[in-house]
Amino acid sequence: MKKWLWLMMAMMCVQLLHAQYNTIPFTPDGNAYYEMGKDGVQVVDPKNAQQTVFLSAKQLTPAGHTAPLNVYQFDFNTDRSAILLFVNATKVWRYPTRGDYWVYTPANQQLRQIGAGLPERSLQFAKFSPDGKLVAYVSAHNLYVESAAGTDRKQLTTDGNRKLINGTFDWAYEEEFFCRDGFRWSPDSRSIAYWQVDARQIRDYYMLNTTDSPYAQVIPVEYPKAGNPPSPVKIGVVSLNNRFTRWMQFEGDPAQHYITRMEWSGANELIVQRMDRRQQESKLIYCNTTDGSTRTFWADYNEAWIDLQGDDPRGWMWVNKGQDFLWVSEKDGWRKLYKISRDGKTVTLLTPGEYDIALPLSIDEAGGYVYFYASPQQPVQQYLYRVKINTVSSKPEKVNGQELPGTHRYQISPNGKIALHTYSSHAVPPVEEWVSLPDGRPLQASKSIARMKENATTNRIEYMQFATEDNVLVDAWVRKPSGFNPQKKYPVVFYVYGEPWASTVADEYGNHHNFLYDGDMDADGYIQVSVDNRGSPSLKGASWRKSVYKKLGRVNVRDIAMAAKHILQLPYVDKTRAAVWGWSGGGTSVFHLLFQYPDLFQTGIAIAPTSRIDFYDNIYTERYMGLPQENPEDYIKGSAVTYAHQLKGNLLMIHGTLDDNVHYSNTELMVNELIKHNKTFEVMPYPNRSHSLMEGEGTFRHLQGVYTRFLKKHCAPGAR
Repeated sequence: MKKWLWLMMAMMCVQLLHAQYNTIPFTPDGNAYYEMGKDGVQVVDPKNAQQTVFLSAKQLTPAGHTAPLNVYQFDFNTDRSAILLFVNATKVWRYPTRGDYWVYTPANQQLRQIGAGLPERSLQFAKFSPDGKLVAYVSAHNLYVESAAGTDRKQLTTDGNRKLINGTFDWAYEEEFFCRDGFRWSPDSRSIAYWQVDARQIRDYYMLNTTDSPYAQVIPVEYPKAGNPPSPVKIGVVSLNNRFTRWMQFEGDPAQHYITRMEWSGANELIVQRMDRRQQESKLIYCNTTDGSTRTFWADYNEAWIDLQGDDPRGWMWVNKGQDFLWVSEKDGWRKLYKISRDGKTVTLLTPGEYDIALPLSIDEAGGYVYFYASPQQPVQQYLYRVKINTVSSKPEKVNGQELPGTHRYQISPNGKIALHTYSSHAVPPVEEWVSLPDGRPLQASKSIARMKENATTNRIEYMQFATEDNVLVDAWVRKPSGFNPQKKYPVVFYVYGEPWASTVADEYGNHHNFLYDGDMDADGYIQVSVDNRGSPSLKGASWRKSVYKKLGRVNVRDIAMAAKHILQLPYVDKTRAAVWGWSGGGTSVFHLLFQYPDLFQTGIAIAPTSRIDFYDNIYTERYMGLPQENPEDYIKGSAVTYAHQLKGNLLMIHGTLDDNVHYSNTELMVNELIKHNKTFEVMPYPNRSHSLMEGEGTFRHLQGVYTRFLKKHCAPGAR
C-alpha cells in the first residue's frame, strides 16, 4: 500500500515525515566527505571541490583479480587502522543489505575477505567491534564474529533459518519499522545484543514464477496479514566467550507487542522501545544484560497510533554526555521535540507552540543545538530550524540561506559545521550548495543557491486551498496546460495517494510531473491536479493526521472527492473528461473514488492496488484501522471491493504478479467481484514483476504505453 517505488520516488517526490538516512559518508572530522570515483575512493573538500585519492583502484583490487571491488559502503575501525568494505551489494526486500565484505589495512596494504568460505553474497551488516579488533555479521540468519584479519571465525547462533531470524528481520519489520540491521556491539566488545524474530507461526504467502521454467516455481514469503498476531520478537545478548545468549525478560505476550528500537545505553544496559500490537502505547525500557531484568522508565500513549521517530533505527539521540535524550511526541496534539532525562523523571519541551516538527535531523552538541525540519507557516514547504538543547525557547530559529520558498533538505556533517543544502520548488529543479552552519553561507560563492533563481522554469502550477463540505481545508496543486485559454474547457487528470504514508502536495520539484505519460501532458492539453487529504503526514497537527483512524477508505477518500467537486466546477474544466490515477495506496484510492463517487470521475487507472484492507500486512493495517476482530464493520466499509458494484466508468488495473508488498491476489479479487456484477474493465498483469514494476527488459516503456493509450482513449486530450 505504500509508495516504495524507486522510479516514482526519483521522479515524483512526496513529502514524508520520515527522515532519510544520511547518505553522505563524511570524514571523521566532518570537514570533508568520501565519494567513489573512477580512480577509487576519493576525499572531497567541499570548500573547493578538491579531490584526493584515498583508496586507489589498485588498492581495491584483490590478489588474483583484474578489476577493483565494487564498493557500495565502507566504514573504519576506531583507530582508523582498518577499513571495512561492503561490496557486491544486493537487495533482500527493498534495500541492498546482503553482499560480501573485505577489510583493507593501509599500514601493510593488505586486502582480506571477511566470511571467506561462506556462500557468496550472504553476509549482512558487518561492523567492527568498538575496540576495532573484531568484525561481526549475519549470514543465513545466524550471527558470526571473526578477527579483523579474517581468521578465528565463531558462529554465535546456530538455530537461525528463514523462519527463525537472528540479527536481522522479516519482511514486515523491514517494510513497516525500517528495521534491517538487527544487532549491536556492546561497548566492551565482549558481547552482542540482537533481535530474534520468530516467524514460525506466520503463514507464507505463495507467489508464483510462471515464466522461467515449464513448471511454475513457488516463492514463499512469510507475511503476517491484518488480524494475525505479529511474529514474537526477543532481545538476546550473546557472549563471545561462551556463545551463551541471555534473553531479556519483557512483560506480556511477545506476540502482542513489537520491539522497534534497541541500543546499548551502558556497560551492562540496553535501552529499548516496545510498542503494543495496536501501536497506541510506546514504552521505553532499560534492560539489565547481566540478569535479563527489565524496567519501564517512560511511556507515551495515543488513542489512534504512535508514529516512530524516523526511518533510521540506528542510534539514540543522547545529549549532555548521556544524561538526557531527545524524543518526539504528539501528546499535546502537535509533533514536538522533548528532552527526557535518563531516568525519565524530567521531561522538557524544546519546541513549544502550535506547530509540527518533522523529525530531529542532527545534534550539534558542542554548540548546544538540535536541528530539525519544520514549516510553521506553510505546511507544503519545509525548512531547517534549530533550538537550544538546554534552553527552552518559545520560537524556533530558522537557519539562514533559506529565503527561497520551497523545500530545503540538508545532510549535516558530524561536527555540525557544514552541510550539503539541497533546494527545489515547483518551479526550480533541485540545486545544491555546500554551506557553513549555523550561518547558512555557501562555501563556494560561485555555487550559491541564491543565484539559482535564474533556473526557475516557466510553469502553470497553482497552489490552492478548498474548504470541503465537511468544513475541512485541504491543499491542492493545479497544473494548467501550455497555451491555456480560460475560455475553453480542458480534461483533468487527478494524481492521488490518500494513505497516511505520504503527501502529494509539496512545494518540491517533480511531484507535478506524470512520469507514466508517454509524451507531454502540457502540450496535449491536460489539466493535472493533486489533493492532500486528511490522514496524510502533512505538518498540520495530530488531529489532521489521526482523523482517519479506523476510517481509511472513507474520510481520506471523501476529502479528495469534495476537493474534486470544487475543481470540476471551475469554468475551464471539462467535467465530462475527468480521470484519476494512483499507485499502491493511490491505486486503492482510485478504486474508492471511482466506485464511491461514480459521477465525478469517468476514468481510473489503479496500479498495484489493495482491494481488501485485511489483505495487507498487520503492522501497517492495524496501526491505522485497529484489529479486524474488534471492528470488522470498519474493515468492510474501508475495503474498496465493498463498493465495486457501483462502478460506472472506465477502469484499468495494472499489477505485477510477484508483488511481495501488495499481493497480486488483490487485483484478482477485484476482477472476481467486478465479473460478478457484470462490470466491464481492463487488466494489465506484468509477470514476475514486483511492486515497483521495474524488472524485465522493456517493462517501463510498455507500462508507459499501456497507461497513455488508456488515458487518451477514455479521457481525450485537448481543449474544446
